[in-house]
Amino acid sequence: MRIDEQKHGAVTVLRANGPIAGEDATDFALRLQRAAKETLGRLVIDASAIPFIDSEAIEAMLDTSEILGDMGGTLKICAANETLREVLDLTGVASSLEQFENISDAVRSFL
Repeated sequence: MRIDEQKHGAVTVLRANGPIAGEDATDFALRLQRAAKETLGRLVIDASAIPFIDSEAIEAMLDTSEILGDMGGTLKICAANETLREVLDLTGVASSLEQFENISDAVRSFL
């Protein structure tokens, strides 16, 4: 799995390419937490290239959501496929995230 980082003004977008499971989930967690602290809460996960995630990746999203919540923010995710949205719903994580159809909508939500 590769994680690309893009800046859209003051907003950081992380795009993971591939499934997030096992060791990749650990790397994903570290990247999310570092980005959450560096961006002062302006963080979006572009999920367009994530086919599935495991429980460790879900926990990483929850932990990051908590970090952002402490800063008055919310973790935002965009372009999640149906399977990923269903997993987030079933695990209760969806209520901790703001979800958007595309990057532009997610980035604009910070204005």
